[in-house]
Amino acid sequence: MSTRVLLAEDHALVRSGIRSLLEASKEVDVVGEAGTGREAVEMAAQLKPDLVLMDLAMNDLNGIDAARQLSARGEGINVIMLSMHAEEQYIYEALKAGAKGYVLKSSAFKELITGIREVVAGRTYVSPSLSNVVMNDYVRRAKGEHTPTELDKLTTREREVLQLIAEGNSSAEVAQILYISVRTVDTHRHNIMEKLDIHSIAGLTKFAIKTGLCQLQ
Repeated sequence: MSTRVLLAEDHALVRSGIRSLLEASKEVDVVGEAGTGREAVEMAAQLKPDLVLMDLAMNDLNGIDAARQLSARGEGINVIMLSMHAEEQYIYEALKAGAKGYVLKSSAFKELITGIREVVAGRTYVSPSLSNVVMNDYVRRAKGEHTPTELDKLTTREREVLQLIAEGNSSAEVAQILYISVRTVDTHRHNIMEKLDIHSIAGLTKFAIKTGLCQLQ
């Protein structure tokens, strides 16, 4: 039986290429495509795939926060994060959010297929080239040497609001996207600025790009 996969990637050409390779493997049935993290969360609820291949850097809702929302639903949908980033912080945040795999986009395609097999079998998979990074990070955290980042100060909702603001959305637009009031958005923005000690939209945007919450447009 083939693995039912939802493919979430914001670049249409890249998405099309990955889909072609997956379907050629005969092991995967791509049941849907999403262009944003928020769309991926919504489609996963409808399609109930075995696994979501999730691009880490997407507009509207990044892959890590999308994985966190899927994990919180408790529906047992596996997530493999696809990323250009090899830094330990991204890997840690992805796995902490509930992703069961982390594969570099620069990897050979057979590595992605291996990752899918491993995750569907109930195991965690990280690109072999990242094994030292993951182990070194684990050892530091085990020794209590991990220093919380500024991003750790924010709640899940605050990260969502920050990403949308950094992508140029007004308070009214953020409110419409998240189905909350404008007043609530403004409260979140105030709290974000206080927690980060950043008091301008430009400063918030710079922070969001630096920490990988959103992409440089």
